Amino acid sequence: MTRNEQLHTEQGRFIAGVSEELTGFLEAQRELMATVSPDVDPLVTSISTLVTGGKRLRAQLCYWGWRGAGGAAGDPRIFTAGCALELFQAAALIHDDIIDRSDTRRGGPSVHRRFSQLHEASGWALDNDRFGHAAAILTGDLCLSFSEEAFTRIGSRAAAGTDARRIFNLMRAEVMAGQYLDILEEVAGPVRDSKGSVDRARSIIRYKSAKYSTEHPLGLGGALAGAPHDLLDAYSRFSLPLGEAFQMRDDVLGVFGDPETTGKPAGDDLREGKRTVLVGFALNMASNDQAAYLDAALGKPDLSEEEVGDIRRIMVDSGALDATESLIADLSNEAFAGLEQLPLEELPLTALRHLAEAAVSRAA
Repeated sequence: MTRNEQLHTEQGRFIAGVSEELTGFLEAQRELMATVSPDVDPLVTSISTLVTGGKRLRAQLCYWGWRGAGGAAGDPRIFTAGCALELFQAAALIHDDIIDRSDTRRGGPSVHRRFSQLHEASGWALDNDRFGHAAAILTGDLCLSFSEEAFTRIGSRAAAGTDARRIFNLMRAEVMAGQYLDILEEVAGPVRDSKGSVDRARSIIRYKSAKYSTEHPLGLGGALAGAPHDLLDAYSRFSLPLGEAFQMRDDVLGVFGDPETTGKPAGDDLREGKRTVLVGFALNMASNDQAAYLDAALGKPDLSEEEVGDIRRIMVDSGALDATESLIADLSNEAFAGLEQLPLEELPLTALRHLAEAAVSRAA
């Protein structure tokens, strides 16, 4: 068996193991919730639907962080860790879609929209959107609770005082702080000095996305396997710039991506008022009139396709898109330089290289 075949086989077994763990965990929760009332089943169904898809990037990083630190391939604890991470991501996505007023997720209705549709189809009283938002908030909270329960099941290596517990707790707190910085910038950004917009956007990326998407999952896997602190630090030198590049690529796709590929309407980030690094560069590099147009357009829910096209042209003509692509390239180079310094065996090193390449060059 070649190294690539070995990698494909081992990674496939892990992903299948995480999926099986998620299915079993959520079915047990479904039975438990049924003792409360059959009416609450849509909450668990919404979570199950959301965790069925996705690339499992965080779980895979956790796995290879574990394997790189000497963890065994078939150890059930790493499947449980992957399950906990997938549940945490699902909770974050549910709440993020409410905050962003996004009606789609992975090509289908977002969770709050699914509950709105349930309200409509059932002919219930009062406002369907309010019900959808309220039910989705509760679903996200329940999913967070499930994530904690799953993580606790790992046992002593995830107990209080361990590096793994410290990383898991920090990850959850930082995402909430980063999410707040994101919504704060949407409302405060227009009256703040635009010269600081790129730095503020990078801070949001770091705490809302990069750390929980790449740095913490990789470190968590390492910590669960007993990695020393110097290896955890080396993991961070690779994974943090990778996570920042990953999110900036996502922000570029949010404006320039193909909806058929991304699963979201083009320009949705602009309609939501996202002040990304790309937007920050445009505000600083465009003419005064162009910057004023962009500032006024951000956050308009009824932004037309023509207006989205105008903004794209501003971003291209001002050099903002090129500046963002250059920063993505710099961060990618930093990540790959960090990768080459990792003292790992060839299999986990190759796996991390493949994951990194997919993260920074993806089209969806």
